[in-house]
Amino acid sequence: MSYIDGFIAAVPTANRDRFRQHAEFMAAIFKENGALNVSECWGDDVPEGKVTSFPMAVKLKEDETVVFSWIVWPDRQTRDKGMEKFMADPRVRAEGNAMPFDGQRMIFGGFQRIVNL
Repeated sequence: MSYIDGFIAAVPTANRDRFRQHAEFMAAIFKENGALNVSECWGDDVPEGKVTSFPMAVKLKEDETVVFSWIVWPDRQTRDKGMEKFMADPRVRAEGNAMPFDGQRMIFGGFQRIVNL
């Protein structure tokens, strides 16, 4: 069964195009290393919660937008090897490829898919 990496981040709204370009560049590297699909979604209807919410989770600022992203891998083993190769790839850390958002407020995790209809 496939394996999913999920991400939520707060991106400065003014950086939308820069974020998209950065995401497309990084997605190509993920795919070179075994990812089946990379999806990046720009928040459009992301309400503030009273107890918990996406905006609260990333400490969203007034001039930011929530981004919800995921990577589909064939399995956990491919993901582990692919992530290791991704992190070692010099293009990822190259000058000019800095994340166009505050990575300290990004939330991420790996998930076993249990339903896929």
